[in-house]
Amino acid sequence: MAVLAAAQLLDELMGRNRNVAPNEKVKELNWEDPEYCKYFLAKFCPHDLFVNTRADLGACSKVHDEEVKKLFQNVKATHHRKMQYQEDFLRFCVSMMNEVERKIVKGKQRLALSGKPDTPSVTPAQSQKNQEQINILNERINDLEAEAEQAGTDGNVEQAQGLMKLCDQLKDERDNLKKQVENGHWNATAELAAAQEKQMEVCEVCGAFLIVNDAQQRIEDHLMGKQHMGFARLKSAVDEVSALVKAAKDERQMARTGRLNSEDRFRDKERERERRREREREKEERNRSEQREGEGKGEERAGKVQDGGRSDRDRRDKERDRSVRDRESNREKDRDKERERSERKTSPRPRTRSPPPPSQPPPQTLISPLLTSKLARNSVTNR
Repeated sequence: MAVLAAAQLLDELMGRNRNVAPNEKVKELNWEDPEYCKYFLAKFCPHDLFVNTRADLGACSKVHDEEVKKLFQNVKATHHRKMQYQEDFLRFCVSMMNEVERKIVKGKQRLALSGKPDTPSVTPAQSQKNQEQINILNERINDLEAEAEQAGTDGNVEQAQGLMKLCDQLKDERDNLKKQVENGHWNATAELAAAQEKQMEVCEVCGAFLIVNDAQQRIEDHLMGKQHMGFARLKSAVDEVSALVKAAKDERQMARTGRLNSEDRFRDKERERERRREREREKEERNRSEQREGEGKGEERAGKVQDGGRSDRDRRDKERDRSVRDRESNREKDRDKERERSERKTSPRPRTRSPPPPSQPPPQTLISPLLTSKLARNSVTNR
């Protein structure tokens, strides 16, 4: 522990990178590293609360760094890793609080048992009555012993044995009465001593035993002690961190609900588009069916006409074909005009042609003198 304290002191004075060489790369701080204490990042480390007390947890093996804690606090509250650290802190603190609650319950039971006597109390009148019965039993036992002795001398062995058995029973009853009287005296003494002793109570925060109506200085010393203040701080921290975790969970739930609502709205729009398309398709089918029915009726009317005139359907078809041809011809004309316009824009400017170069006679082949002499000899031999 002394080494850790010295290392922390050097870190505070020279920085955590005091052992890093000049050419080495400095490691960046990351609060998610396992070397840092997650309890200290969430709120505080419980190991630092009860130093040198009965509830001492020992030294913490993790690193406590204020700069890393600032990084942790700057993280968004709904971060899943941050919420996990806070939940671990709550789990550890709640386990400690449960141990304190069990300690308080045991202390109250101990005080309740110590305040009650083990045997029922006996009143003075009852003790006096028991003493009178003991005296009567003593006289009766003495008489029975004398009669048994006389019967034994007379030879009545059975009678003597019966008297002795009765005498033993009376002795047992006398011993029980004597015990009750003695217990009554002891109970009275114990009650008197308990009345003279100081009454105790259990602290509802840390479970320690306190004297009722004790001096104010002693009460203040207990309230300012490490154990009492540690458990009080632990309880307030549990309430505070629980509220933070609950708020973060509610925020995440609201964000998730809003995302689901946006997805539902998108799906509703898609369904509405599908319904609109379906209605348009149904309308087109209905128009086609009505058109087919009208064309069928026109054919029937044309068949009934005997003058050989054109039917309405043929007339409509010819008009439709004519309009189609007109549209096609217009499109062709427009395309031709557009093509000519584009060619005019893209065609280069005409250039003046240069006159062709004058024709030159073919180059004469150069014949060497040696070849000329050979040709002359050949001509002479041929002659």
